[in-house]
Amino acid sequence: FPGSDTFWSKGISACAVCEGALPIFRNKEIAVIGGGDSACEEAMHLTKFGSKVHLIHRRDELRASKVMQARVLANPKIQVHWDSVPVEAHGDRLLNGVTLENVKTKERRLLPCNGLFFAIGHKPNTDFVKGVLDMDDEGYLRTKPGTSLTNIPGVFAAGDCQDKRYRQAITAAASGCMAALDCEHWLGEQ
Repeated sequence: FPGSDTFWSKGISACAVCEGALPIFRNKEIAVIGGGDSACEEAMHLTKFGSKVHLIHRRDELRASKVMQARVLANPKIQVHWDSVPVEAHGDRLLNGVTLENVKTKERRLLPCNGLFFAIGHKPNTDFVKGVLDMDDEGYLRTKPGTSLTNIPGVFAAGDCQDKRYRQAITAAASGCMAALDCEHWLGEQ
């Protein structure tokens, strides 16, 4: 949506765990887009840093687990904006607000916020190896536990294409290092 590219890394992010504690978000109103477990977890995490967290969800109920829904709905620092989607990001040098549109009424309103985190799902970019490498139902590559080894000798998997739990840059870098070491070891045996 307009402004999302402009304010990327200037208030807009996809990783609350990575960036939520940054000074630009401290004691400020922050928004999270999504309604699943990831979005609810990120909203809960951001309550440690922001003055208020707005959870923007396009439906009238959350898709998160019942336990996570209960935590979010009981948290006084979280306000859920039902049936809403962001349609424009605003700001000067940094993000300072998002226009929301109600998906049912088409009514628009400005939500002042200094942070906006995308938590709307994750699809690993593995379609190009479908049918070649073993993967689970969600498209994540299967590796031998504790390694980067796939079902094909000499092919290694690292990062978000095989990590469905953490999906963070630092763990992707670490698994890339593992893959490099596994590859070096494999090449040495050839």
